[in-house]
Amino acid sequence: MTDFDKPQRAVVFGYHNVGVRCLKVLLAGGVDVALVVTHEDSDNENIWFESVISLCQAEGIPYITPDDAKSPELLEQVQAAKPDLMFSFYYRNMLPAELLAVAPAFNMHGSLLPEFRGRAPVNWAVLNGATVTGASLHEMTVKPDAGAIVSQMEVPILPDDTAHEVFGKVTVAAEQALWRVLPSLLDGTAPRIKNDLSKGGYFGGRKPEDGRINWLMPAQDVYNLHRAVAPPYPGAFTDIGGVRYVLQRARLSGNFGNVVSLSLPPGLTVVDNCIFGVCGDGRMLTISALTADGEPVTAEQLQSRLAELSAGGQ
Repeated sequence: MTDFDKPQRAVVFGYHNVGVRCLKVLLAGGVDVALVVTHEDSDNENIWFESVISLCQAEGIPYITPDDAKSPELLEQVQAAKPDLMFSFYYRNMLPAELLAVAPAFNMHGSLLPEFRGRAPVNWAVLNGATVTGASLHEMTVKPDAGAIVSQMEVPILPDDTAHEVFGKVTVAAEQALWRVLPSLLDGTAPRIKNDLSKGGYFGGRKPEDGRINWLMPAQDVYNLHRAVAPPYPGAFTDIGGVRYVLQRARLSGNFGNVVSLSLPPGLTVVDNCIFGVCGDGRMLTISALTADGEPVTAEQLQSRLAELSAGGQ
């Protein structure tokens, strides 16, 4: 996929791992990437992903990092690039109608549309106990994730996969979905599949506070929350005695946990020098790594703290 009759010019809006991998697909496919619009990394964010800026610097691609996707200056820069096509690969800002009118535009979304439209699709899929997800390349419209689907690739979500692990699969799925449709996209023969918005659902962005654990919920729901926000995301947490405890690694317990939890109240506990999270249905999470206000805490330390709180009547 390197020789096309007419090299197409593209403007790419991209960020994160999906931005890097899909930009590499375009370059491998012979697309003339005239301009990349991306983001500066935020100082208050855990940057665990690859850099689109670094790729642009390595490949000699012009790039800009505007603060406002609706600015007249950005529109002028995109128009000046004279793109035949535009792509959005995990760019974080909505593109206004004026930008979308410059050239046919396509977005890569991290779910099997119309499922999990909106923000943080991988995290929401794990949180909701989905067993499959994927990546969808679709036509961009002013309404988010609503345009016709051009290509999809699915991946499994295994029972113990964290959102970070699933995101790795979705990144590969995005690369494959774009790679296999790129020739037909460039020659104008790519399929258009109806994106039925009456199915699936729209989900908003997630904040660290959304990781707060309600121990009265069933263990599977608590476990799904842990998996959905496990590091490098902020993590599922519970506050005890003014201290924030964050689950770093946890698994659903087997029969041992079920038996022990029958006489224990919901919440963190220590049994036989092991940390457990007792849930509302009597099942437990076995917690193999826990932090207290950002510092690792052992089972012995947690047991001592819990005992002190109990003795103090809290």
